[in-house]
Amino acid sequence: MLVSDGPRPSVQVSEPGRSDRRHQAPAHAPAAGVADPRPGAVTDVATQAATLSAEQRDRRRRVIDAAFELGAEHGYDAVQMRDVSAIANVSLATIYRYFSSKDHLLAAAMTEWTARLQARVAQSPPRGDTAADQLIDVLNRGCRAMARQPKLSAALVRALSSSDEGVRESAEAVQQQIEAMASGILVDLAPRVRSDILAVLGHVWYSTLVAWANGRIDFDQVTAELDRAVHVLVDPYDRLSAQ
Repeated sequence: MLVSDGPRPSVQVSEPGRSDRRHQAPAHAPAAGVADPRPGAVTDVATQAATLSAEQRDRRRRVIDAAFELGAEHGYDAVQMRDVSAIANVSLATIYRYFSSKDHLLAAAMTEWTARLQARVAQSPPRGDTAADQLIDVLNRGCRAMARQPKLSAALVRALSSSDEGVRESAEAVQQQIEAMASGILVDLAPRVRSDILAVLGHVWYSTLVAWANGRIDFDQVTAELDRAVHVLVDPYDRLSAQ
């Protein structure tokens, strides 16, 4: 989910609404040039991108940047595939070779968002005296970035609720990126314990973002819930390591 600490559209550009289904490609058709995203297929977002040519990567990036621009300006409903096509100067047919639906495109944009946060965390390591404090620092950076672009953030959260297989694949990639950011912080924990903690935190983050996107809570409450979850999950291990 996620500075100048976060992602910014290539051009700085309302509320979540229904999905753009008018131009959605058939659900059974895998994207050309990438692995088949259907159940049972072996897929990986980073591997898929690596198989593209430089020209294909450039087109794919322009499409994602266009989605960022439209979502940041006007929210979920504004991300219409025909408008993405016009801004990115990429045909609709080409877009659907990379993304099976509007929600898949937005979910892929979320992986780009998280990758940018990951790069910034690498440049400026987490602050704090304990593992819990450092993990909270990383999550708070993500929350601040999302709060700065609320329309885009709401669009990304909306897209992640889709059952589209491409969305599932991108959501898994986001979880892997979060785990990579936290691996150095929770390095003393067994891999399975670390993975379990981060999976639970991912669920807490997503559920609070859904509540925020629907106007039930504000971002201060999102960060407060994340702080509480981190302390409940990580503090016991911090105390054990201090003994």
